[in-house]
Amino acid sequence: MPLLVGTSGWQYQDWREAFYPAGVPVSRWLEHYAENFLTVENNGTFYRLARPQTFAQWRERTPPGFVMAVKASRYLTHIRRLRDPAEPVGRLLSAAAGLGDRLGPVLLQLPPTMSADAAALDECLVQFEAQFGVAAREGARELRVCVEFRHESWLVDEVRKLLERHNAALCWSDRLGKPLGPLWRTADWGYVRFHEGAAKPWPRYGRQSLESWLRRVTEAFPQRADVFAYFNNDQNGAAPADAQTLIGLAAKEGWAADQPRAG
Repeated sequence: MPLLVGTSGWQYQDWREAFYPAGVPVSRWLEHYAENFLTVENNGTFYRLARPQTFAQWRERTPPGFVMAVKASRYLTHIRRLRDPAEPVGRLLSAAAGLGDRLGPVLLQLPPTMSADAAALDECLVQFEAQFGVAAREGARELRVCVEFRHESWLVDEVRKLLERHNAALCWSDRLGKPLGPLWRTADWGYVRFHEGAAKPWPRYGRQSLESWLRRVTEAFPQRADVFAYFNNDQNGAAPADAQTLIGLAAKEGWAADQPRAG
């Protein structure tokens, strides 16, 4: 099973000593990151959608095979709350098309105050399917959309079936070593986000917790599935350290896991 492991973002100042060597300038951090991980979740696009030229530059700065997941703009998820999605979806895909074959899943993280609106979600996913051709023309290989719900009203069978129809992944999320919702497999691929571990120093994840997540994934997904895992516990350099630990654990279990290529 291909397990692609990375972090949610790469530009954190407190990673200077924990992950980035002193001699590597900030302007080269993405290149250094890509020497250690084969994927990253770009959560900066949630706050401000980058220009197509910036996405194209990220493509040029990363090696073949690198995958960048893109967090959808809060304009789509938090302001419009998925309603009238055609324009923001089109703008996102047109910009992210600059990544070409580096474009990975698109993450829709919904606000915790947004209760279930299956019709709005369905139309949003329809728009991604209808407009993905923009990115495909630039070399994007496959449309993959992941949804992270944070209001319990979404966790019903109707929504599960909706995700399955669109082959959209339910985001598996963790905080303090515990799943934040049901572990439904709604697509032929998976997506896991680690928000905060319970180990020390805070907010690290312990070995036992990561081993439990490996078991959950292997029990739910067949060997042919791609599973993306991102650590969002960026404080104190915890995310890259935990990501490297997970890669090591997966390798010992014989997974076809994302392997670091530099120390």
